[in-house]
Amino acid sequence: MGALGKAALGWATVATLIGIGTARSAEGPLARYRWTSRVLVVSAPLATDPDLAAQRAILAEARNGLKERDLVTLEAVGDTAQARRLRASLRLPADAFRVVLIGKDGEAKRVEATPLPASALFETIDAMPMRREEKRR
Repeated sequence: MGALGKAALGWATVATLIGIGTARSAEGPLARYRWTSRVLVVSAPLATDPDLAAQRAILAEARNGLKERDLVTLEAVGDTAQARRLRASLRLPADAFRVVLIGKDGEAKRVEATPLPASALFETIDAMPMRREEKRR
């Protein structure tokens, strides 16, 4: 393992020990998106959750902005193995609605307990250093 890999592994260990809810594990459900996409995780206890429906509607209307910002949406809904694994990786409760924005670096950038408006989502992303660099190119 190279120096960069060792440094990343060391940081992942420190983050786990201090309880930062991130998606750093090489085996984690979000690892495949690291450095290529931002991820919005939407978690709800039931498929009928009104906050889930509201967040889906917000995202549907903002498709072009999501694509422009390399944003992938993942859902953890119900009590499936996949939903449990995704929630566990971010330390999210199974009985409450949550929206988590994960940066391309695998860090949780924003966590909300209510649907996140597209304007607030885009404002958060556009303030990130990596996004500012993307816009310059």
